[in-house]
Amino acid sequence: MTTNKTKIFIDGQHGTTGLKIHERLKDRPDIELLELPMADRKDLGKRVEIAKSADIAVLCLPDAAVKELMAALGDADVCVIDASTAHRVADGWTYGFPELSKAHRAKLMASNRISNPGCYPTGAIALLRPLIDAGIVRADSTPAVFGVSGYTGGGKELIAVHEQPGVEPFGLYGMELTHKHVPEMKKYSGLAHTPLFVPSVGHYAQGMLIMVPITRDIMGKKAKAADVQKTLADYYAGEKFVTVRPLADRSWLERDRFLRADRLIDTNSMELAVYGNDADGNILAVASLDNLGKGASGAAVQVINLKTGVDEATGLAIA
Repeated sequence: MTTNKTKIFIDGQHGTTGLKIHERLKDRPDIELLELPMADRKDLGKRVEIAKSADIAVLCLPDAAVKELMAALGDADVCVIDASTAHRVADGWTYGFPELSKAHRAKLMASNRISNPGCYPTGAIALLRPLIDAGIVRADSTPAVFGVSGYTGGGKELIAVHEQPGVEPFGLYGMELTHKHVPEMKKYSGLAHTPLFVPSVGHYAQGMLIMVPITRDIMGKKAKAADVQKTLADYYAGEKFVTVRPLADRSWLERDRFLRADRLIDTNSMELAVYGNDADGNILAVASLDNLGKGASGAAVQVINLKTGVDEATGLAIA
């Protein structure tokens, strides 16, 4: 970077993700946040000008607005982190999940166009990628991915709904089975086919669980729950933000029975766990994270830290 402080422009800083990124960066002595006056925040020319003056531009905008801004930016030499879905699987963009592989941090360091991962895919990919690489899950299989998130995952519109009385306590959605997160799940897990993804929303603010059954029909080679757990533990050994619980761990369960979806809120941590019934051959892999942390704003700040050469955990809480 050209100055002692990294200049960062958050376009859309008043949205759910943008607010959280701003909150994590605003008091850091190594960061200078660039902001437009309220009157200029819809002026494309002014937004392009300030983005070009930044070292890093973080786009927390709807897909159409991101595409409009990127067309205007062209090949400008500014690092762009796109928090929308506009470029998650686009050519020329690097997926902002540093733990994706041992070589992925080097790819992020070399890239000026970075797509911030979706919250559900972060958990699904973290579970599936190591198992596909190890041959435990077949790349040509169709895994099922189930998830539940707090309502903040739906942004301001869904937050407003859940702040009203009489809202549903729990609801499935994405019944068309064409959820916007599916393409990135497929691509970065290494799957040949789209997984069956069923998301849901609970009447609580933050936190999420993603569950992937490791069934016989998707296995590439015979494996027990212990094999699945060891594969994940080896893959993420030494990582600060992605940890793997002991096999069939009950210590994180409420009353020895219930796994809370909100236990990692306001952190950038993601915890993975494996449970199994070897007598029946059933295995369940689970990811727990904050949909606004490692699943959104925390992921962006982690990449900012990586790109600016500070410790990856700077400004981020670890459970």
